[in-house]
Amino acid sequence: MGEHEEYGVARQRFDVADAAPLLLDPQGVVTGWTGEAGRLLAYPAAEAVGRKLADLLTAEDAQRVPDLVERCRRDGGWTGLLTARRRDGQPVRVAARITPAEEAHGGARWLALLSELADAPGWDMSRTVLERMVSDAPVGIAVVDTDLRFVWSNAALEQFGGGPPARRLGLRFADVQPGLDAQAVEAQMRHVLETGEPVVGYEHVGRVLSAPLRETAHMLSFTRLEDDRGRPMGVYYTVVDITERHRARQRLALLDRANESIGRSLDLTRTAQELADVAVPGLADLVTVDLLETVLRGAELTPGPLVDTDRVALRRAGNRATEECGPEAVVGVGEVTAYPAGSPPVRCLTTGRPWHVERLDPLDRVWVTDLPGGRRPTFSELGLHSVMIVPVRARGTTLGITTFFRRHGREPFDEEDLRLAEDLVSRAAVCVDNARRYTRERDAALVLQRSLLPHRLPEQDAVEAAACYRPADELTGLGGDWYDLIPLSGARVALVVGEVPGHGIDAAAAMGQLRTAVRTLAAQDLPPEEVLAHLDDLVARSAREEGAEPGAAGSAGTQCVGAGCVYVVYDPVDGGCSMAAAGHPAPAVVLPDGSVTFVDLPQGPPLGVGGPPFEAVELSLVEGSTLALHTDGLLARGETWAVDAGRERLRRALEGAGPLDARCRNVVDALVPARPYDDVALLMARTKRLGTEQVAAWDLDPDPALVADTRRTATRQLSHWGLDELAFTTELVVSELVTNAIRHATGPIRLRLIRERALVCEVLDSGATAPHLRHPRTTDEGGRGLLLVSQLTQRWGTRFVPDGKIIWAEQSLTELAELPVAALLE
Repeated sequence: MGEHEEYGVARQRFDVADAAPLLLDPQGVVTGWTGEAGRLLAYPAAEAVGRKLADLLTAEDAQRVPDLVERCRRDGGWTGLLTARRRDGQPVRVAARITPAEEAHGGARWLALLSELADAPGWDMSRTVLERMVSDAPVGIAVVDTDLRFVWSNAALEQFGGGPPARRLGLRFADVQPGLDAQAVEAQMRHVLETGEPVVGYEHVGRVLSAPLRETAHMLSFTRLEDDRGRPMGVYYTVVDITERHRARQRLALLDRANESIGRSLDLTRTAQELADVAVPGLADLVTVDLLETVLRGAELTPGPLVDTDRVALRRAGNRATEECGPEAVVGVGEVTAYPAGSPPVRCLTTGRPWHVERLDPLDRVWVTDLPGGRRPTFSELGLHSVMIVPVRARGTTLGITTFFRRHGREPFDEEDLRLAEDLVSRAAVCVDNARRYTRERDAALVLQRSLLPHRLPEQDAVEAAACYRPADELTGLGGDWYDLIPLSGARVALVVGEVPGHGIDAAAAMGQLRTAVRTLAAQDLPPEEVLAHLDDLVARSAREEGAEPGAAGSAGTQCVGAGCVYVVYDPVDGGCSMAAAGHPAPAVVLPDGSVTFVDLPQGPPLGVGGPPFEAVELSLVEGSTLALHTDGLLARGETWAVDAGRERLRRALEGAGPLDARCRNVVDALVPARPYDDVALLMARTKRLGTEQVAAWDLDPDPALVADTRRTATRQLSHWGLDELAFTTELVVSELVTNAIRHATGPIRLRLIRERALVCEVLDSGATAPHLRHPRTTDEGGRGLLLVSQLTQRWGTRFVPDGKIIWAEQSLTELAELPVAALLE
């Protein structure tokens, strides 16, 4: 069967309902004739029966009949195109399908179905030309029917694996390429079948049968095939190998990530770890970075490769491995790594040149001689089969080595991989050398690191947040303004913006102290006014202990005196919001309709200077409202400025629309010059509400007999939420918290479950004393309730509310809650 016939069948769908049937014996002689066949070829039954099939075809196709008969016997049938000859000698184009038709007495016959293709385009083109077009094409080509089963493919498709065209017939994509994501490819095919819109340039990455160890990339294009009536009959698609282009993009992306990730600090081990993190898993399965002890101490080194390697001490500064690499393959960060003389790592240190082997000897043992337990496994035991070692060199000095391994199941390293590894290591080496040169300034660098603003805001579901900070001192980039977002219990969140007087490293260090203090106080679930009161007391006490008066210059502690801060707590369950301020501008609120208002917030004194107590205000925010917390630098225009004028400018800037992060930057760009008079920090938070299906609450009677019913109620709620795996732990937590409330408190009790990023269990009672975690002795009959809660949950705590107190506990929704229980029961 020629490929042209299969191609033609794919171009013109075979319609059984319109086909003319006839019967053939095993030798290809007509034994049964129908009226449809007579109307198609104009032969009466008397003349047609007994004729050979070859007599009904043109001379060219008649020569193919013996081959067709043989293919039918071998493959159990045949489908393709033929040119038949009418009784008057006129040719007629037909699509033919021949299938076996066994008789009741066991005889074998063949059923031939002929369907006229009078208007098939391209039929007049030379068959030889058509056959060469598809058979000699370097592009893989295939046709699938409406069931996405192969009906034709060319020889070029064999290069991707899956066997010759005949073996593909009737199979699905997943049958011939199990290593690829067949669902994604077939989704494209279905889209083309349903819409008729072609898909061009669809890129797909995976492992084909012809290269099971290598990740390959292909570009596929899909086109729907239709009959004369426009009905879909299948999908025609082409495949082009674009692996090299894909790998080039991967290398560029890896180098881009390296530029962004490596060298973000002056910390040696962090830089080494960043190098390992970037290379896994994109380049290797296991990466280790070993630096000289003298480098880690910041000592000066002799330029060039190492000479006396017998006295060289290396220490593991960074490593990263995929999950498949066992712990034996990795020496912990900070541990000494000893390599025997003459081993490849030592040779790289002495020569200063890289080294790589595509295939390691599986019986060779790892080069590190001081693994835990003294055991040195073979590379085969660790599943490692290919390696690269690249010296860490900068400014002509060898600082250490970086080793890259690949496991079995991935292709070995090649020269392109080695060049990429050298590029990565050379970029990291400069950063390592810079860190070494400035190790003597470590204290200043640590202060700077602690004082930096958050790189990203924590994930939570209470608000959508964005922040922008612009320092006044562009040379140092350090200032005293800061912002923070702190997740609290009960799905709530705290928003904080503050500022410390002055600029430079002292102000940054003071800002770091205040941020740490605020986060510590926030963890105690205190109301905003109490947080500021404790913070004010802390600043004043620190200043007194350092013997400084308010406003005096000095250490970071005295620098905090006179600082301003606004602290906001938002609850996504009911939209409640409470806030208090200490010498700081009140937040603005942008309602969903775009109108802007400023909160009428009582101003407390700046921190540490003394004055009246702080006051808080409470308000309810509509979902979609945006809180804008800012420092006074956002309103300032020079040394003197009017609050009202600054607020009006801010109001106009906040009325814009768009994504929150873009709006945040646009507000700062609109109000703050490139070299501002003061530091500027802006934190914007668009409020969300938890749906009613995420919160369940019950009022309970203080009756110990009802604890069992309460457990069952909580279990039913978890089942409704699809959290059955947390049922056992939640039953224990609910039982302990409710029982404690009944025993130690009076008045009403309320149980509330919140399903957010964690499952939160809260029990409200009217008691005024917080519970304490005890460690009971073996002989004690009680006191284990909160111990169980602390062991079974991710975190727990207590917060006081006007009606009493709430004891809460959280369970992660990403981990099985049963695991800690099993550990306790052992």
